[in-house]
Amino acid sequence: MKFLSPAKLNLNLKVISKRTDGFHDLETTFQLINLYDEISFEEDNKSVSINCDCADIRKEDNLILKAYEAIKRFSKVDKGLHINLKKIIPIGAGLGGGSSNAATTLIALNKIWGLDLTKEELISIGKDLGADVPFFIHGKNALAKGVGDIFFDIAFSNKNYLLICPNISISTKEMFTRLNIDELKMDQQNSFLDILLREHKSIEDFYFKFENEYKLKLSGTGSTLFLEYDNKEKIEKILKKIPKNWRFFLCEGLQYSPLIEV
Repeated sequence: MKFLSPAKLNLNLKVISKRTDGFHDLETTFQLINLYDEISFEEDNKSVSINCDCADIRKEDNLILKAYEAIKRFSKVDKGLHINLKKIIPIGAGLGGGSSNAATTLIALNKIWGLDLTKEELISIGKDLGADVPFFIHGKNALAKGVGDIFFDIAFSNKNYLLICPNISISTKEMFTRLNIDELKMDQQNSFLDILLREHKSIEDFYFKFENEYKLKLSGTGSTLFLEYDNKEKIEKILKKIPKNWRFFLCEGLQYSPLIEV
């Protein structure tokens, strides 16, 4: 069975405070977009294997395999699986690709194995796999609070987005270690923007060249910059200036995840 695993944008991301458990309270607005990885699952005897067209994902870091092991432990199901991943969403780009893959795996195996687990049970399994996994299981655009696991649904009008993806993979964990709570600017679109620009001059140069004209925003902890547009002619200038070793995507906002229908 084949499943679409969608990306997301953080229309804003504000870190509020550091908790006593080491995590951070935050507020963010999640927007699902029609940029997808494709994941296929075929039942096997007892072995598990994964085929991926992306060499940048180490097996020990693969959230699909971690999700498989987590739901297998929870449900006490002893079944093998062959997984095929077609990777489209850039890695370490702030678009939630790994978390989406993990959520897709949990939802898919819940269906394939006939487990009938509730959304709440899937979220409880997935929350330790990645910060954005609960959102992708939730499957609807939302304002998120807490550690990103308390959702208030939002209905957006359909919008067009240009995603600009530098050839730089960002570690969310490392970005949080660089965060200085005392220096946070609460009026900033994204609490991690200053850190990203300070540490990556190529992104800094591009950002300040176009920020005033296009109101560039940062998704997640980076490295993807994005902007809204209503007419493709208005973005022709910036499209021509995107470095050749960067990627870009023209996307539309989704009202809900295709996984809602699974």
